[in-house]
Amino acid sequence: ALYRELRRRKVTIRQARVTAIRAADGVLTGLELENGEFFPCGAAVLATGGLSYPATGSTGDGYRIAAELGHTIVEPRASLVPLESPDSFCGRMQGLSLRNIRLTVRDERGKIAFWDQGEMLFTHFGLSGPLVLSASAHMRDFEKRTWTCHLDLKPALDEPTLDARLVRDLKDGANLDMSNRLGALLPRKMIPVFLEVCAIPGEKKARDVTREERRRMLERLKDFPVRVSGPRPVEEAIVTSGGIRVSEVNPRTMESRKVSGLFLAGEVLDVDAFTGGYNLQLAWATGRAAGEGAAAHGAEGA
Repeated sequence: ALYRELRRRKVTIRQARVTAIRAADGVLTGLELENGEFFPCGAAVLATGGLSYPATGSTGDGYRIAAELGHTIVEPRASLVPLESPDSFCGRMQGLSLRNIRLTVRDERGKIAFWDQGEMLFTHFGLSGPLVLSASAHMRDFEKRTWTCHLDLKPALDEPTLDARLVRDLKDGANLDMSNRLGALLPRKMIPVFLEVCAIPGEKKARDVTREERRRMLERLKDFPVRVSGPRPVEEAIVTSGGIRVSEVNPRTMESRKVSGLFLAGEVLDVDAFTGGYNLQLAWATGRAAGEGAAAHGAEGA
C-alpha cells in the first residue's frame, strides 16, 4: 500500500546504503552514500531500527550515525527476548507449551519483578513464549543479579483443593506406577522431569507414595522453579531497549535538538514497551510525527 501510494504521487525511490549524515553549524546538509556519492537534502528521517532482526537491515548503523552527529546513545540491549537456563530439564521438555500457568519472576532476595498468567514454551536453551518475553523486559543486570522463574502449574486451584485432588488421584490409581498416574495433572512430556525434581521414582506405585512425597508434589505443582542464566542474543529479541536519548528529540515533531532538519523515529530511539502492540504503536506514531515534521521543514526550506 505504501509503495503504491509513493508511485501514485510520483515519488522518486532510491535504494542505497547511507554511511553518514552530514551537517554544518548544526544544520543538516545531506547524506553520504556507500558509493561515495553525496546526496544533498534539507530534511531527513533516520529510522533504521535497533539491533533486533538484522536480516531486515536493523544492524545498529543508526546509533553510529546519530552518535557522529553528537547524539547520546543509551547502550542497546535485548528486550522481549527468550531466556537461557542452566537447568538441563528444559532441553528434555523442548517444544512443550504450557498454557494457563502463572509465571512469577524473583531475584536472589526473593523480590518479585514480574508475574502474569498465560502461555510459555520450553526450548533446548531454556524458556520462551509470550509470558517469558514479557517477563524478560523486567529483568536487568544479569551479570550482577540472579533470576528465577517460578511456575504455578495449577493457578486455578489453591493448595488445599489441589492436595485433595492428589489424594484422590493416588487412591484411584493405587496400583499404577507414578510415571503413569500423573497424566491427568501434567503433560506427558513433563512427568518424568517433575518426578525427578520431586525425588520420586517413576516406577513407584501410587499407593506407596508417602505424605512427604505428596507434599513435595504439591509444592512443585504450585511452584516449579526454573533458573535463568541470561537472555538470548539481541538478534533473537523482539525489540531493542536503548538507543538515541529521547531528551535530545523534540517530542512534537521528532526533530533532533542537535541537528536542524534531522528527524528520528522508531526503535533507533531509546523507547521500548511490553508486548501487546505497544512497540508497533511507538513505531507508527513516531514515524508519522517524523514524516510530517520533515515535510513541514522541507516546505519551510523551499
